[in-house]
Amino acid sequence: MANVAEPRPTSFPKDRIKVLLLENVHASAQQLFAAEHFQVEALKHALKEEELIQKISDVHVLGIRSKTQATAKVLAAGKRLLSVGCFCIGTNQVDLTAANRQGVPVFNAPFSNTRSVAELIISEIIALARKVSERSREVHAGIWNKASADCNEVRNKVLGIIGYGHIGRQLGVLAEAMGIRVIFFDITAKLPMGNNRTVATLDELLSEADFVSLHCDLNNTSFHLIGRNELKAMKSSACLINTARGPIVDEAALVEALREKWIAGAALDVFEVEPLPADSPLREFPNCLLATHNANNSRQAVKRVHESTVANLLNALQATQ
Repeated sequence: MANVAEPRPTSFPKDRIKVLLLENVHASAQQLFAAEHFQVEALKHALKEEELIQKISDVHVLGIRSKTQATAKVLAAGKRLLSVGCFCIGTNQVDLTAANRQGVPVFNAPFSNTRSVAELIISEIIALARKVSERSREVHAGIWNKASADCNEVRNKVLGIIGYGHIGRQLGVLAEAMGIRVIFFDITAKLPMGNNRTVATLDELLSEADFVSLHCDLNNTSFHLIGRNELKAMKSSACLINTARGPIVDEAALVEALREKWIAGAALDVFEVEPLPADSPLREFPNCLLATHNANNSRQAVKRVHESTVANLLNALQATQ
């Protein structure tokens, strides 16, 4: 369980502090708040902006995951709001400028689920290299295709990491332990881990890597960072992996790349529109692994994220009393 500062007397009765938790926040987080005698209301779903505006007027602590949008209007409606906790890696669902203007600190847990994401990517690299998805579909269809021609070991392959942050660095360490050579590109200077090697340009990474994994934030410069030109710059034997944000990849260009065999495959955990539409052409390709924005959702990671975020929120509340 995450370390929480020792409780101290407060000028405001704890049993009058109201906590609103949305999107099925882990039970351990609810228990930590309840142990402090706060009033806790937990909902299993997200609330739309107007619903949240009506709900937040007397709330002191708001806990959300990735679907709830804490907009400027929502924050303004929270007249008693003391802090916001994002039970996930990012805080892009919160208007941070508005929160800062109101003096409302926003917390998240950027380190708690990096291992789960990195492990999933390693499994996707192996699955793509060994054509696991294709063989599985064939066996389910009654086809026994014992083929090895297009199946490869990952040792001595090159992994290119775009965005060398918490997840990128941990992925690089795990990949290197398996004999994969790791290169990375970041817009800011980063200290390499182990024998990971930085490259000067995105083009250099795309042309050299056998697997390209995306780990950058979504902003004006990263929107459709991987488009038609970038996919054409990759090796025809290379695969693209995206567990970061869907709009970083131009999905129309990716469909073209898979259809025309510019690249060998892809693994996507995030999409431009979620849930993935039923008519998405990405569903056509057996060499495109599709998941449900679930890279960080191992049982252990979810528990760590929620307990860590609660610890930050409790410390902040104690500091304000």
